Amino acid sequence: MLLMTTESLINRRKRAMGPAYRLFYQQPVHLVRGEGALLYDADGREYLDCYNNVASVGHCHPKVVEALAKQASLLNTHTRYLHENVVTYAERLAATMPGDLSVCMFVCTGTEANDLAFRIARTVTGNEGAIVTGHAYHGNSLVVTELSTEEYPASEQPDYLETVEAPDGYRGSYRYADTGWGQKYAALAVKAISALHKRGKQPAMFICDNIFSSNGVLTPPPEYLQDMYRRVRAAGGLIIADEVQSGLCRLGDHMWGFQDSDVIPDIVTMGKPIGDGHPLAAVVTTPAIAEAFARKFHYFNTFGGNPVSAAVGLAVLDVIEQENILQNVHDVGAYLGRGLKELARENPLIGDVRGKGLFYGVELVKDPVSRQPAAHQALEIRENLRNNGVLLSTSGAFDNVLKIRPPMVFSRSNADELLDKLDRALVF
Repeated sequence: MLLMTTESLINRRKRAMGPAYRLFYQQPVHLVRGEGALLYDADGREYLDCYNNVASVGHCHPKVVEALAKQASLLNTHTRYLHENVVTYAERLAATMPGDLSVCMFVCTGTEANDLAFRIARTVTGNEGAIVTGHAYHGNSLVVTELSTEEYPASEQPDYLETVEAPDGYRGSYRYADTGWGQKYAALAVKAISALHKRGKQPAMFICDNIFSSNGVLTPPPEYLQDMYRRVRAAGGLIIADEVQSGLCRLGDHMWGFQDSDVIPDIVTMGKPIGDGHPLAAVVTTPAIAEAFARKFHYFNTFGGNPVSAAVGLAVLDVIEQENILQNVHDVGAYLGRGLKELARENPLIGDVRGKGLFYGVELVKDPVSRQPAAHQALEIRENLRNNGVLLSTSGAFDNVLKIRPPMVFSRSNADELLDKLDRALVF
């Protein structure tokens, strides 16, 4: 009966929403409920969620739900009226940032955050150009899609954009064994800046996702970002840290991913994880940059920073503090990482395990010497796990990297279940 219901819903969805949308899995999952790190389908079947960073502190966390319902029952409006929730949330969010990052501008999605950040960078620098990593993803507006180089062929890249090779120490131009491999990737910025100059462009910004998720989850040494920041700033550009995926304790050692490299960007963007799945996102920058932008433009967003969203954001910060989320991510992440590396030692299908905290990429290869991508096997493993109650996805330029990114309330017993089922799925 459920299969017919699911098929009927798929057909209705296609008619009502069109063909551009995509569903996960060959047999889509019809979800109706979530709690913590668990999801449930319309037939009551339980799934271990190893993918959704959006539900950062767990699906339907009771404190977040309570805060949302309470404020929604009182008032929801926009930032052209005063409301204490919004100011308090801006203060508390800014307090998590290092250096002079202290001004918050609220939006609803990571796409909007990156779009606004690029607009700020262009306004403040007076430059037009942008530098991104190859096969990047930063969102889906017109401009931000152009910054998302995984979305379209290189031949369609706009003339204001230059790409640099992502710092892939496993299969890229420079490998883990190469001395100073992170710095060698950062040196590629020189070529990108020069290419912009030849087209009469100057860089307004460099933006990267600090875990390089769409590249298959990469964790370069701190020298990579340190050198990239220095080179781009010397050319007149600002630095934007896209923390939609790597931020909010996700990597286990700091609140924000860029802090792992001991750097401070000029602008930080973040998305729905700060709202535990509620449409909440933000741009955080310095007073000087905010003032320079405001000299030319006012800013307003009808739903960005509304009182309900601010109440949700405050509740998420409360949960992070009260439930010691950062320590859980560190401890469970280290345990999961050890387990994944043990699987890699036992199974030649796993070419590389990388990541940290509760964000890992497991790269699958047909042969450990040639490193030929095992995309078909990755797909089969993803589907096998789905059929055995574990949800994860694939990533990377060859779609051969298992992407593991569970809610941050993930436990050791959750990790054990994932490792056990993954171990069995790896047998071909």
